Amino acid sequence: MRKFQEQYIVDENGQKTAVVLPVEEYEELLEDLHDLAIIAERRDEPTIAFEELKKQLKEYGIL
Repeated sequence: MRKFQEQYIVDENGQKTAVVLPVEEYEELLEDLHDLAIIAERRDEPTIAFEELKKQLKEYGIL
């Protein structure tokens, strides 16, 4: 689990209203979110075994 360097902005009642993150951490979160969105989109696609994938890649000259 990653430890973030977040800072909070609070209102006059001490309630958190926003968060400040270093740009690098923000970009990592965006990348993770994008990856999760791709996984969700492809959830119903058929799968193939790893050995079959390697075989096909070799047939296509990729490996």
